[in-house]
Amino acid sequence: MIPTLSDYRSLVSLDEPFERPSPSSAEEIPGLVTEALRLLEAERAPWLVRLQPSLARVSDREALQAILTVRPPEAALSPQTQAVLDRLLDLERRQRPCVEALDLPPVWPASRLVLWQGDIATLRVDAIVNAANDALLGCFQPFHRCIDNVIHAAAGPRLREDCARIMALQGEREPTGHAKITRAYHLPSRFVLHTVGPIYRGQSDPPGEGDRQALASSYRACLDLAAEIPDVRSLAFPCISTGVFGFPAGPASHVAVETVVDWLERHPGRLDRVVFNVFLDSDRALYQERLGQLASRLS
Repeated sequence: MIPTLSDYRSLVSLDEPFERPSPSSAEEIPGLVTEALRLLEAERAPWLVRLQPSLARVSDREALQAILTVRPPEAALSPQTQAVLDRLLDLERRQRPCVEALDLPPVWPASRLVLWQGDIATLRVDAIVNAANDALLGCFQPFHRCIDNVIHAAAGPRLREDCARIMALQGEREPTGHAKITRAYHLPSRFVLHTVGPIYRGQSDPPGEGDRQALASSYRACLDLAAEIPDVRSLAFPCISTGVFGFPAGPASHVAVETVVDWLERHPGRLDRVVFNVFLDSDRALYQERLGQLASRLS
């Protein structure tokens, strides 16, 4: 059975604000990295032993990130290790530039839509969407630059632990077109929505109606779930399924814009901002074209 929000809300303490550590000095970062590595390497876990040869070729901070990337959620962190990581990740959050979603100009006057190109992990918005895989635990490939890895790396291991709690309750893989929500921890956002978009294998060109509906379901599921959280007034979407999942970027941008615009029209006033977050110049051009075609509906 796929759990609803009410089934796991308390399990991941969704309504409790995350208590950040006391502000520290940026000069402490190297020492915190060294201490975190020492504590993690002392565990001598089998998966860590296998990873060690590749860590010799990278910096200490990259080695720490690789360890956290492959670390299974059932390997509970000690309170001391978690405290060190929280201090480190909070310091790094403060060092990164932060973009305020509410300061970004709408695509058209009076529109609630924003098109923004940049790193979603630097966007201050009530909730960001993570394009997840069906395990919902993040990417376990060290140094992989997928959005799943980027979000989990910035948020920290607490995010994976929350996802693991939800998936243990669910007892099965996450279906395509659904969504779950957790706190965002060390991200500038407050929440992360996790959704699994469709994997496109080129079975039809262009994507058929079934493919398009599966992708639209991911967008709608995130919007519907966000609407259940009163504190979520702004939301940022990446380009779901267009990376390793292979959905063609052009049709995907059409589905994204059409689905979000339709949802906003049916839920007037529920959200103040929806950001289409793109990373590539080519994706930005596709969204600009599609939003331009819908100008009359957005104004």
